[in-house]
Amino acid sequence: MPARPAASRRTVLRGVALTPVAGLALAACAPPEDGPARPTGPVELGAESEVPRGGAKLYRDHNVVVSRGEDGALTAYSTVCTHARCPINKLEGTKLICPCHGSEFDATTGKVLREPAVAPLMALSVEVKNGTITAKPEV
Repeated sequence: MPARPAASRRTVLRGVALTPVAGLALAACAPPEDGPARPTGPVELGAESEVPRGGAKLYRDHNVVVSRGEDGALTAYSTVCTHARCPINKLEGTKLICPCHGSEFDATTGKVLREPAVAPLMALSVEVKNGTITAKPEV
């Protein structure tokens, strides 16, 4: 049986040089240990009138998006990206865009529109009391 050829010095040095770069790339995609908080209890968001029919409103301070269907029904989702737990800070119409890796989500359904995220956003229950929207995790 023929012996395997030994790796050249150049191949070994290239591998050693690329190892830290690969480690940094993996660390950049790892979920932060103390990432942004998802709501764990009821959170008052704002006036019901702030969410237009067929539109959505992003509440950055609470990591929540609320949308209103054409029928007037409200839905809410956590805006912590399911890919790397980055807080989503951009809403274009009803499309949420994560600043970390470009994942996109539908604010009306929570579904992924563009990878690298593959899991949908966490749904929240939403209710209105005295004209104020409150969201909380679904039970």
